[in-house]
Amino acid sequence: MSPLRITYLALSIIGLLPWVYFYAWFQANGWNLRPMINAWYVNDATTGLVYDLTIAAIALTVFIIAECLARRDYLGLIAVPGIYMIGVSFGLPFYLFLRSRPLD
Repeated sequence: MSPLRITYLALSIIGLLPWVYFYAWFQANGWNLRPMINAWYVNDATTGLVYDLTIAAIALTVFIIAECLARRDYLGLIAVPGIYMIGVSFGLPFYLFLRSRPLD
């Protein structure tokens, strides 16, 4: 595996870090998502971050779908659920890891 692929893989593993915080939050609040949704609008900074990450996730999804269809390499589509279930910090480096593999 090339150093670039190892870097992408390491970044995607580091991108799993938000799940440490989500896990702690779910331990404290259970499946009641109302407090999390209310926290998105605490101040202008958190509202801006919610919109920023939402737009980045949508743009990355469109990019991944377009690339996978153009290259006819559909394995990269498994990064899309990771974007929404884990985050952009995981989804982007994971897709780049998948995309940088040698094709036969």
